[in-house]
Amino acid sequence: MQKIKNLGSSGRLSMEENVEDEEISRLAISTIQAKEEEIERKKMEVKEKVELQLGRAEEETRRLSTIWEELEVLSDPLRKEVSMVRKKIDMVNRELKPLGQSCQKKEKEYKEALESFNEKNKEKAQLVTTLIEMMTESEKLRMKKLEELSKNIESIQ
Repeated sequence: MQKIKNLGSSGRLSMEENVEDEEISRLAISTIQAKEEEIERKKMEVKEKVELQLGRAEEETRRLSTIWEELEVLSDPLRKEVSMVRKKIDMVNRELKPLGQSCQKKEKEYKEALESFNEKNKEKAQLVTTLIEMMTESEKLRMKKLEELSKNIESIQ
């Protein structure tokens, strides 16, 4: 409303107001531009910080990857050797199982054969003892018979 009154009373005041308005507009525009520049500058700072941290993260990732590869190289030969030894152990275990069973079976057969052998040996010893007793008895009887015959012959003479 002020502007309308000023326009009505004189044209000079409106020009001054126009100049004033233009200055306010320029000031507002320069303030806005300064703020835009400040925002852009801060945006660039943040962007630089993010890029710097991304670079660090990439470098750390590369370092960790290199360390991981070195660890893999270190553990890989051991893992292969351990795996080979485990496979050999498993293979020997598979071979041992039937051999152990065979050994137990043969050991049982051996014990049975030994027991049978000992029994037959004992039986033989008993038979030999019986034979000796019979031979001794037979000799006694023959000697007795010979003596009787000898007595008979002597009595006949």
